[in-house]
Parts: sequence; structure tokens; C-alpha cells
Amino acid sequence: MEPLAYAEMEKPAEMEEDNIHYLSGKPFFHLILSKSHVNRPFQLRTPAKFIPLLPSARVPVILRHGGKNWNMSYIGDCGFQRFDSNWKTFVLENDLKIGDACVFELMECSSTNLRFKVHVLRGDLPPELLAKVNSRGNTQDAPIVLD
Repeated sequence: MEPLAYAEMEKPAEMEEDNIHYLSGKPFFHLILSKSHVNRPFQLRTPAKFIPLLPSARVPVILRHGGKNWNMSYIGDCGFQRFDSNWKTFVLENDLKIGDACVFELMECSSTNLRFKVHVLRGDLPPELLAKVNSRGNTQDAPIVLD
């Protein structure tokens, strides 16, 4: 049997890791979502270390995730730099929950426009691990070993 040529090997579309979106090397910030991000008041403050990269003005923002765009504003002209109330729509339409992580990759930045690519990492435990937690409890005396 002859070895398969590279083109005949498993197609990239069939490979599971192709579903993972890697960072492009552009500036980014990440956060683990807490109650105030995903419930009232639905606020997303910009991390202090990232603020110097962004304009000190109110500018339109596009968040892109899963092939869809969400429009909102970045409020950078006050002491509480954040996304406006349209952040709530992004949260609800993407079913974000406490414990999920978001990585905001800054794809475009000008004094008149911002564009972020958002990577969402779900905080849910995989079903097989959740079954172990539920059957043995989650204590220091009964640790769960991951192979």
C-alpha cells in the first residue's frame, strides 16, 4: 500500500482543532465573566493595562464572534472606561454565563472606530468530568485526577 499524499490525508475541515480560533498576535485582553458582566448591570470595564491602547473618547465598537457582529460604543472619555449597554445584547445572544472566559483581540483601533474579535471559552466542565464531580463530590479528600 502506498503512503497517502498530504492532500489525501484527513481534510482540515474534518480536524477538530481547526474549530479553535488562535490569536493573531494583535493586542488582547481577557477576563473571566462575573455576575456584573452577565447580569444586571451588564457592565464590562476595560482592564486598566489595556486603556492606554484605546482612544480617550466615545467611539463605535464592533465585537465579532461566531461569524456575527455586534455594534456598541466604547466609552473612553470618563474615569470608568467600558462598553455601553449594548454589551447586554452580546451577553444574551451568546448565552454567556458566570465563569466563561472571553478574549478580546483588538483587530482595528483608530480615534473613530474599534473592532474586536472575541473568543469565548465556556466555563462548563466536560460531561465526563462533571459526572466524576457529581459521583464523588468535590473535596480535598477526594480529588479528581485528570489523565
